[in-house]
Amino acid sequence: MITITDRAIEKLQAQLINRGHGIGIRVGVRTSGCSGMAYTLEFADEARLEDKMFKYNDVAILVDFKNYPYLSGTEIDYVKKGLNEGFEFVNPNERARCGCGESFTV
Repeated sequence: MITITDRAIEKLQAQLINRGHGIGIRVGVRTSGCSGMAYTLEFADEARLEDKMFKYNDVAILVDFKNYPYLSGTEIDYVKKGLNEGFEFVNPNERARCGCGESFTV
């Protein structure tokens, strides 16, 4: 399961309204960075056959079956730290994270 905080849901709802269409976000991982993997987020207009879908209010979180083992149990939050703000992933599968926080390893 992938969970999402109320703050993150509110931010996603606002972004979807501003965008004018879409059912939610697609979450995944890609090879990148000094630790090996990085999170990806993109708007989703529809679910695919290979997706697992988690619905929170009117926002869908979609993850394909290939990426799900890396993301199972993850909580998505939206945080503000000083002048920076953005989505943050709390992933119990992470074993290490690089110093800048952009990539991780499982």
